[in-house]
Amino acid sequence: MTRLGMGLVGPGFVGAHHIDAVRRLGFVDVVAIAATTDASARRKAEALRVPKAYGSYEALVADPDVQVVHNTTPNYLHEPVIMAALAHRKHVISDKPLATTAATARALHEAATRAGVVHAVTFNYRGNPLVQQARTMIESGELGAIHYVHGNYLQDWLLEPTDFSWRLEPDKGGESSAIGDIGSHWCDLVQHVAGQRIVEVLADLTTVVPTRMKPSSSPEAFARASGVAREPYTVRSEDLAAVLLRFDGGAKGCVSVGQVCAGHKNDFWLEVSGRHASLRWHQERQNELWIGRRDRANAVLAKDPALMSAAAARYTHHPPSHPKPPAFATFEDGYHSACVVEAILHSHRHGAAWTKVPALIGASR
Repeated sequence: MTRLGMGLVGPGFVGAHHIDAVRRLGFVDVVAIAATTDASARRKAEALRVPKAYGSYEALVADPDVQVVHNTTPNYLHEPVIMAALAHRKHVISDKPLATTAATARALHEAATRAGVVHAVTFNYRGNPLVQQARTMIESGELGAIHYVHGNYLQDWLLEPTDFSWRLEPDKGGESSAIGDIGSHWCDLVQHVAGQRIVEVLADLTTVVPTRMKPSSSPEAFARASGVAREPYTVRSEDLAAVLLRFDGGAKGCVSVGQVCAGHKNDFWLEVSGRHASLRWHQERQNELWIGRRDRANAVLAKDPALMSAAAARYTHHPPSHPKPPAFATFEDGYHSACVVEAILHSHRHGAAWTKVPALIGASR
């Protein structure tokens, strides 16, 4: 197998996880890191045992030893980093959201298509073996016609007024916070599993903590900034949301999304109901798939390749609690996600009115 060289731009909290995951593949070498300065890049490269360090993403994408670029920068930097990588015809894996606006996401999708490279967005819950099992069961008709999907994605890391992140700043994270950050994960996964796309939304968004104490320096993701000066910051994005959904296959649905729900660390679940059965997958119990039926006992399927469909069993090469992410989302999926987020924002601004998700331009579906 040909070995690939990977370069990472933005070696913060998430970047270290990308490097760890790539090294497990066995055929990819992490060859370079790019940060905002030469000094910070060298520190990160030494800590993560990466041979090359660059003070700019432009230098990294020009390196001939880099065939794949992982973009783990804040949202507002996704476009320039990805466009630079595509100009050098490098394969790109970008953290979600692909872009802060649908127009930008469309431009990135079109540029990646023209470049003829592999392009992926980290909607990585798709790769869980029991997610694939659920998708296979629905695709084969085991649940019958799908009529309802629901679930939530709840966290508590922004519960206190002293909790702060660049994700709350529209110029860095985009207009949406909770929906764009974690709600996009739920919407992508439910569409992937159910085989239907969200085409219309009705949204009620809330800012539970309207004023936060912003630290003078930005802490790493999910870290508490202590011992630093702070100043009041007026929050303009949502930290709690409830959304009704309509799908192109006729299903209806709803989802609750929040980052201010005490006791919920990464509480992500979804349930899909058809005419014959229902399925529920809970990320915090990711090695179990609940199967509900009316005419016989409900059941829980464990992550066991001997019990799963052949299509899903190939995702079980790692032991329990170690998700493996193939079946990846592309820039087209990232583009659609940005359209869903914009439709949700539009619905809320117009008094929780039903709003159509724009049709994708130049998409394959």
